[in-house]
Amino acid sequence: WHHQAHVVAVIRAALHEAYPDDPKPQRHLSAIAFTLGPGMGGPLKSCAVAARSLALLWNLPLVAVNHCIAHIEMGRVATSASDPVVLYVSGGNTQVIAYSDGRYRIFGETIDIAVGNCLDRFARVVGLSNDPSPGYNIELEARKHSKETPLKFIELPYVVKGMDVSFSGLLTYIEDLTRKKGFVKDGEVENDQQFTTADLCYSLQETIFAMLIEITERTMAHCGQNSVLIVGGVGCNKRLQNMMADMVADRGGTLCAMDHRYCIDNGAMIAQAGMFGLQFGSEDMLVKMEDTECRQRFRTDQVEVVWRPKTRGKHA
Repeated sequence: WHHQAHVVAVIRAALHEAYPDDPKPQRHLSAIAFTLGPGMGGPLKSCAVAARSLALLWNLPLVAVNHCIAHIEMGRVATSASDPVVLYVSGGNTQVIAYSDGRYRIFGETIDIAVGNCLDRFARVVGLSNDPSPGYNIELEARKHSKETPLKFIELPYVVKGMDVSFSGLLTYIEDLTRKKGFVKDGEVENDQQFTTADLCYSLQETIFAMLIEITERTMAHCGQNSVLIVGGVGCNKRLQNMMADMVADRGGTLCAMDHRYCIDNGAMIAQAGMFGLQFGSEDMLVKMEDTECRQRFRTDQVEVVWRPKTRGKHA
């Protein structure tokens, strides 16, 4: 309902900002790009209906965009990264990706819940605010750790299975810790057996980020790449960026990271990927009206990336 209530006003505002002196700004448009998937059904459907309506109203082609690929292409443009290993971390996705032979190949991923979902659910358990986001408030709690006032590191399940990771068991384990007598939700600890919300946030971040960096490094080694691009909402986390930067520097590479403007979901990334699909005539993305049914399950490697050279690397 939120998307339906605001989509018309947002479209009008965007057109006015882009072409403030033109009473018919739609004449400057070449196509309507929209998210085909993956994602939650309600928002996807609401935006697809708006896209279809505009395409019919203005007689413009529709460009169906894969949400994950949009994150990658926005990151490549924003950081000038040409061919990085990509760590895509958000509330709904956790993937390590590299380009090969015309597609973005998934080398590792979560086998259950996404990393952002794990963080958000734990934030609710310990009563952290949703403002501006649960994951950011976990990060703020974990930042209380310093050399002068170190937080307690609590060993948590570290679950890496081959190139994949798992967070559901880790989440259950840390949720159980909040029901232990030693947990102090607010206030100071009185003995070494007790631990605080900040201790748990710090331990959770260190553990899950180490898991992600391990599978990212393996992908770098396998693909022979020396740069990493972090995309998705969790990619805003400074601790994740710093840990990844340390690993990449040890390998003589570079980290391509962004701030919240381009890490979190945004319309510009859909437009960017849509522009590539339109310019290069992507058969996967230039769709007919009857083929615009949303796909809640739409994997990154299902789209042919026609705007990049179709060369086969040693990791193909």
